[in-house]
Amino acid sequence: MNEKYEAVIGLEVHAQLLTESKIFCGCSTKFGNAPNTNVCPVCLGHPGVLPVLNKKMVEYTVLMGLATDCDINERSIFARKNYFYPDLPKGYQISQYEEPICEHGHVNIVFQDDSIKRIGITRIHMEEDAGKSIHDQSYSTLVDVNRCGIPLMEIVSEPDMRTPTEASLYLMKIRQIVQYLGICDGNMEEGSLRCDANVSVRLAGETKLGTKTEIKNMNSFKNVEKAIAFEINRQIEVIEDGGTITQETLLWNADLNEAFSMRSKEEAHDYRYFPEPDLLPVVVDEKWKSEIAKQMPELPEVRKNRLTNKYNLPKYDAEILTQSKPVADYYEKVIEVTDDYKTASNWVMTDVLKVINEEKIEINNFPVPPEDLGELVNLIKEGTISGKIAKEVFPVMLHDKKKPSAIVKEKNLLQISDSSEIEKIVDKIISDKPGEVQQYIEGKEKVFGFFVGQIMRETKGKANPQMVNDTLREKLDALKK
Repeated sequence: MNEKYEAVIGLEVHAQLLTESKIFCGCSTKFGNAPNTNVCPVCLGHPGVLPVLNKKMVEYTVLMGLATDCDINERSIFARKNYFYPDLPKGYQISQYEEPICEHGHVNIVFQDDSIKRIGITRIHMEEDAGKSIHDQSYSTLVDVNRCGIPLMEIVSEPDMRTPTEASLYLMKIRQIVQYLGICDGNMEEGSLRCDANVSVRLAGETKLGTKTEIKNMNSFKNVEKAIAFEINRQIEVIEDGGTITQETLLWNADLNEAFSMRSKEEAHDYRYFPEPDLLPVVVDEKWKSEIAKQMPELPEVRKNRLTNKYNLPKYDAEILTQSKPVADYYEKVIEVTDDYKTASNWVMTDVLKVINEEKIEINNFPVPPEDLGELVNLIKEGTISGKIAKEVFPVMLHDKKKPSAIVKEKNLLQISDSSEIEKIVDKIISDKPGEVQQYIEGKEKVFGFFVGQIMRETKGKANPQMVNDTLREKLDALKK
């Protein structure tokens, strides 16, 4: 990015809420059902039908507002957002405009150097989703209206972000919060968490906002960063070439790593917003707000601090473990079995997360139960097996779904901790390597590691490492005298 310029970025995040039924009718919200089966006259917009607001939708939105320090408006109203599109049967979308349910909140994003930046939240409001248009290879467009009426919560940020990285961190934070609250699964690939970015550039030091464009169709954190970076650089190039930025909506193409113009960007008046005549105002009084607040779970920052304070975990470990609530839950189930908190953390952060990322699975589908991983950590802690042997046991646990103790017994992997047996092996290796012994006597300390390697090879990694080190050091030092 040209340092002459500064980017101004705001995100509009749509979170599909985990209610069992749609926002204004009793149709199922289940993802993946056959096209056009989760429908009824209400979500299809048939004449004469009346919407009925889903109470759970209100509670989930207020919960998000409380988690992001928003003001919860006692009175909010729905509005009709009018536009024509094939997958919008009613010809309008029920949303909130002038009087949303939550306003003036914020979240903090944390950078790698531990510095913190506050990102403002302009508003959080409730709305219904539209359907889905599917463009097939025969140049036809198919419409699936299952998604019509799915409860959406839109979180609109202030234009406080200046880099693609900040935008990605903000989106991750929003995803983390909705997952911790249990109100959205945060699955960007399935579209249950979607993000539009408003991007403009201006000369560094300017206060006036430039002309913004909107980018859509970004279905991963990586694509959010790439798309915003592309658009920032595109706008700078246009300005540097003497051109002007057109306010428009762009569609991100992840295969080409480019954004293409979709349509001119609409203004609010283009949608002809007016109050929804078929719905009463939503009233959230102090009593109801207090009842919703009691449902607030432990949020990520609180949990991270608890892991560092209660279990003495490094800040880095706590940060990694709490990024995802299911991962944090898995770790805490592991340490119900073992009190070796740091070793358990190492296994979850490296071995467990490596498998999850490589296999592209959720931790809920991870084949090793947390109790079994805790048992494996205890086997290491108790000296039953070495850390090296544990690395051999773990893949068997993954594929055979057996208890670690059973695998150790079947494969005869018990650690050798008999001092007399280890002494015999150390004596044998020393006897077999007179040249290396002489090097050690002459002060070449590095050769000590060679002896350790030979002993572990002789015992197929089963010798107790600490006992090997102590016995070997004692024997070799005795030869120096």
